[in-house]
Amino acid sequence: MSKNPLSEPLTLRLPLDVLEDIETIAAASDRTRSWVIVRALKTYLAGEGADILAIVKGREQIATGDSHDMDDVTSVIEAIVNSKAA
Repeated sequence: MSKNPLSEPLTLRLPLDVLEDIETIAAASDRTRSWVIVRALKTYLAGEGADILAIVKGREQIATGDSHDMDDVTSVIEAIVNSKAA
């Protein structure tokens, strides 16, 4: 099983209370501080971070013209609904 490639080391300053919690979690779970921080970042990226990345992607799609006019989409949906109701 291959490991994910790692970045260059990062320098990070944390509030002391956050660092204390990270160290407590690392000790309790027999993990390193880096492991705890990476898990926390992955959790963030899966939630709020994913939302932000989706917004960035959507803005890029709009800027390149890869989008649809909402009125056109609504018209197509209404046509589908009306044809099924008949």
